[in-house]
Amino acid sequence: MSVALRNIGPVMLVGAGKMGLALARGWLDAGLPPNNLLLVDPNPGDEARELAEDYDLTISAEAAGLQPNVLVLAVKPQIIDAVMGELAPVIGPKTLAISIAAGIDIARLSRGLDMDRVVRTMPNTPAQIGKGITGAVAGPGVSAEGRDVAEALLRAAGPVVWFDDEAQLDAVTAVSGSGPAYVFHLVEALTEAGKRQGLSDAVAEQLARQTVIGSAALLEADPAPASVLRQNVTSPNGTTAAGLSVLMGENGLTDLVDRTVTAARKRSEELGRA
Repeated sequence: MSVALRNIGPVMLVGAGKMGLALARGWLDAGLPPNNLLLVDPNPGDEARELAEDYDLTISAEAAGLQPNVLVLAVKPQIIDAVMGELAPVIGPKTLAISIAAGIDIARLSRGLDMDRVVRTMPNTPAQIGKGITGAVAGPGVSAEGRDVAEALLRAAGPVVWFDDEAQLDAVTAVSGSGPAYVFHLVEALTEAGKRQGLSDAVAEQLARQTVIGSAALLEADPAPASVLRQNVTSPNGTTAAGLSVLMGENGLTDLVDRTVTAARKRSEELGRA
C-alpha cells in the first residue's frame, strides 16, 4: 500500500546533522507538510537553522511536547544510548521509530526505547538530492502499515532495499552508506594524478569531477551492467586498456575496494557492540 507523505505525521527528527537534514529535505520536497515535522537538536548548526527558516519549522533543544507518529533517530552511534534514554516521554503506544545510526541493531534500539516498533535503516548522503539508496530491516513489532510508512519516508530520498537478515545491514553500511566517501576520494585521487601529469589544479579537478558526474549519469541512464559500460570505453591496446591493466591487475582496485568495504563493515559491527 502506498502512503502519501502528506498523511504522515507528526514526525519528530532527533538529530539535525548532515544525514538527518538530507532526509528532512527529501520529506519536505516530497510533500510532508512543514507543520508535521519537528526538529530536535540541542546544538543546531547554520544549515539546520536555515532549513527551519525556509520552511518555518520548529527546532527544539529537547524531545518534548508531543507524541509523534514517527520518531526518526539521526544521531551518532556513540551517543544514541544516552539520547534514547531521554525519549520515553514522547513515545506513544503507536509511535514508530526509524533509526539511521550505523551499527546499532534492532535489539539494542528496542531496549533503549522500551518498545519493538523499530525500523533499522542505512541511507546515504546523496539522499539530500533525492539520489540516495537505503537498506532497511523492520523489527518484530512493526506492522504492515508501519512498514509502509517507513517506506514512504525513506523512498523520498531514493530507492529502498528491505532485508530479512539484519546482519546484512553492516554490509549495506560498508558499501552504500560509506560508499559516497569512496567515490569522492576517487575524484581527489584522479585530480592529484592529473596534476602530476602537468595539468593545473583547477583543470585537473574539473576534469576529474565532471568525469565522475558524467559516468554516474550514464550509469543511471543505461541499464547495462557496469562491466559492459567499461568495455564500451575500452579499445583494444588503447589508452584506457593501458590504464585498466593497472587498476585491474594483481592487488588492483578490486582488491583495494574489497579491503576497504571489509574494514568499514568491521567498524559497523564494532559500533553495534560498543
